[in-house]
Amino acid sequence: MKILVTGSDGQVGHELLKTLAPLGQVIGVTRKDADLASEKEVAALLARHNPDVVVNPAAYTAVDKAETEQDAAYALNERAPELMAAWCHAQNRLLVHYSTDYVYPGTGDAAQMETTPTGPASVYGKSKLAGDEAVLREAPEALIFRTSWVYGARGRNFMLTMLKLAAEKSRLTVVADQVGAPTPAWLIAQVTAIAVRERLAGRADISGVFHLTCRGAASWCDFAREIVARARSAGRTLAMDENQVYPIPTTDYPAPAPRPANSRLDVSRLEQALGLTLPQWQSALSITLADLREE
Repeated sequence: MKILVTGSDGQVGHELLKTLAPLGQVIGVTRKDADLASEKEVAALLARHNPDVVVNPAAYTAVDKAETEQDAAYALNERAPELMAAWCHAQNRLLVHYSTDYVYPGTGDAAQMETTPTGPASVYGKSKLAGDEAVLREAPEALIFRTSWVYGARGRNFMLTMLKLAAEKSRLTVVADQVGAPTPAWLIAQVTAIAVRERLAGRADISGVFHLTCRGAASWCDFAREIVARARSAGRTLAMDENQVYPIPTTDYPAPAPRPANSRLDVSRLEQALGLTLPQWQSALSITLADLREE
């Protein structure tokens, strides 16, 4: 079996190369290999490799820049996955695509279900929702994972930023009125591999939209405090401890694109479909910090 992974140099893509390897030949694709904003290059990429499975974590993820770079955001987040979905459907191949909590309005306190009405407030969220709709229109049998607050032991992400700042500063202020589930890239990749294996073996009827995050919820401030506390407990030298991480409201940290205040996603549908229990975000953080030490 041949598996094509786009964005293989990104956080999730890098982990997918490892978790999908036991299932077959994995081909990683980066921006150097193909410009996914080009329809011709997407078509040529699929024709050249003729994969049995396409896994597409590649996306335009610059949330604030998307407000002014709308064409670029829609090219990567809507048109590219639409082309992949049309090809996969025509060739009877499986497409796995990734989406985001930003497709929801982010109001209230309840965890969003897959059936919760969408209503993105940012261009990034609108472009990702357009991609979801295009994928399901072209390939209803495709699998879409909506996730949130992705981080990992490599790349650029909130955890690594907090560790860097905590090593240099004596205090930090972090937004405390946005709540979600911090989710490491390795978990997304592991669950993806399980889903692909079970789907292709006919043991799981899994298609459409599923939420894929850790269990539990935290504010960004909670997450930052836990990062500092667990890193110090693991022996990392920092200039401060978790008590020097102070909460601030979103209004004190203005940004061009609005962020969802409530990014909680209910994961029970995915757990039932695959017969698994997703970890609490705190335990997943400890594993990710251990991965960071190894790297």
